Amino acid sequence: MVVTSLDIARIRAITIDLDDTLWPVWPAITRAEAALAGWLAAHAPATAALFGDAQTLRAIRVRMNELRPELRHDLSALRRESIRLALTQAGDDPQLAEPAFEFFFAERQRVDLFEDALETLEFLSARYPVVAVSNGNADVQRIGIGRYFRASLSATRLGVAKPDARIFHAGARAAGVDSSEVLHVGDDALLDAQGALDAGMQAAWLNTAGAAWPHEGAPPHATVPSLTVLCRLLD
Repeated sequence: MVVTSLDIARIRAITIDLDDTLWPVWPAITRAEAALAGWLAAHAPATAALFGDAQTLRAIRVRMNELRPELRHDLSALRRESIRLALTQAGDDPQLAEPAFEFFFAERQRVDLFEDALETLEFLSARYPVVAVSNGNADVQRIGIGRYFRASLSATRLGVAKPDARIFHAGARAAGVDSSEVLHVGDDALLDAQGALDAGMQAAWLNTAGAAWPHEGAPPHATVPSLTVLCRLLD
C-alpha cells in the first residue's frame, strides 16, 4: 500500500539510510563474522579455540556494549575492541586486533544491493544532492557507490545516532539546504521515519513488510513498498 502526502516542490535534497534500505545488512555481517573466525583460526589459534564460531564472537561483541558504553555509537571501535578482548582472554597478542578488524571490515563492505538500489541512486542523484545518514559503519566508497553521494555521515563520525535530530540536521547541512527541504528515506520506522519527522524533514518510510505505522502522531509523508515506487512518486 502506498500512502503519500509528499510536498515534492519543497524537496531540494535527499538523505538516505544504508543498511536494510539499499542492501540487506545481516547477510553481510554474517559473512564477515564467518570470515573473521577463519582469520583467527589461521593467525590466533588460541582465540579461535575459545571463540571459534561467529555466534561466540558476536556474544563478546554484545558484551563490549556493556563494558564500553562510551563506544555505543562507534560500531567499528566496538568490533575492534571485542576482538582485542577475545585475543587477550585467550592469551594471544592483543595487537592482532587491528589486522583482524581490518579483515572483518573489508568483508563487511561486500554487500549485495537490492535489485532496485542502483537505479534508485542514479535517479535520486541526478535530481538532488544525496547524503547518506547511517548508524552503521558501511563505507560507500569501498562498496563502490560513493559517486552517488554528496556526503556520507555516520553515528561514528558525529557521535550521535538516529533518531537524534542532530544527525539529520548534519545531513541537511552537508547537502547545503535547510532541514525542511530534505526528504529522508529509510527502512526503520523509529530511527529513520520518526527521527526525520522530529528533525523537521519530510520522511519516506520504506515499508517492504506492509506493517502498520507503529507510532503516535502524524505518519511519514510517504510509505512505500519499494525504492522503485518511491522514484515513481518523485518523478
